Amino acid sequence: MIDNHERKAEYYQALVEKRSDYEGVFYVGVTSTGVFCRPTCPARKPKYTNCEFYETAQQALLASFRPCQRCRPLSHPNQVSDIVRLLVEAVEQNPEKRWKGQDFRALSIDESTARRQFKKRFGMTFVEYARARRMGLALKSIRTGEKMINTQLASGYESSSGFRDAFSRIMGAPPTRLDDTRILKAAWLDTQLGPMVAIADESELYLLEFVDRRGLEREVERLRNKMKAAIIPGQTAPIQSIERELTQYFEGTLTEWRTPLHLLGSPFQQKVWNQLMQIPAGEARSYADIALSLGQPTAYRAVAQANGANQLAIIIPCHRVINSSGELGGYGGGIARKAWLLNHEKRGIVEK
Repeated sequence: MIDNHERKAEYYQALVEKRSDYEGVFYVGVTSTGVFCRPTCPARKPKYTNCEFYETAQQALLASFRPCQRCRPLSHPNQVSDIVRLLVEAVEQNPEKRWKGQDFRALSIDESTARRQFKKRFGMTFVEYARARRMGLALKSIRTGEKMINTQLASGYESSSGFRDAFSRIMGAPPTRLDDTRILKAAWLDTQLGPMVAIADESELYLLEFVDRRGLEREVERLRNKMKAAIIPGQTAPIQSIERELTQYFEGTLTEWRTPLHLLGSPFQQKVWNQLMQIPAGEARSYADIALSLGQPTAYRAVAQANGANQLAIIIPCHRVINSSGELGGYGGGIARKAWLLNHEKRGIVEK
């Protein structure tokens, strides 16, 4: 979400004037209706206070907004193919669905063609689009807090929203059927690098990830299955603690992470994660360096796998691990974020 006040004012004026030269520059999410639109949408213009602006459609989807039926931001007939339009409509008919090869064949659509056309038009594949829509529904309750749950319970769940199915498939159980199940709580945290989701119980933090991280849905599923828990929106002491510390980290005033952590991993993975936390801020190590420090110099591939399995972004600094060639290598939160974090720390802003 774009937080710069001057830019938001500029985009709102462009929205009011239906400026076509801003097409592709931003999307606007309207909190009063739950839809997101193109700048030239013919619908009645919302109040400024009801507008949230996003640079990409994926950001709007993950923030729980659905495509506007009037301006069709992802399927305007003058901008995209019939294949894209058909698939977008199919997702809206069943937004919590996980797409497989047979689903494309049922629509007589080539899966690779769909992937290519979505990537070219929106910068994400169709599967990424469908996932963002599905995750957006589940994250909506987390983003808006516990009041959202009460609203959904009172309304009996609107079948068209897909809320209950998306929530239960990703978070473990509908809020009405928790009973004596172990409960973890999740909160949406806005940060300088985009929104993150934090999941914790009353004493420890289990997960901290960017909401657009590829594979987040599987991470959450593994967590709830391993803990035999359901996840509901809410606040706990560890969530409040990590929110404060993240603010300090981005401001450059953090000296030490103090939020208690619960590390779910094999003994080898935990050794790797502990070694990552020994890397000083502003420095980087290679996978081979980490393997050597563990006394297992040939285990650099296993180190890379353990690095990728880290569920506590930034705190366990997997962004400080690079390739032996000096290239950045991969990062679950995206290479641009990895570069930003390393530069942020190299400037000497973060002490530890």
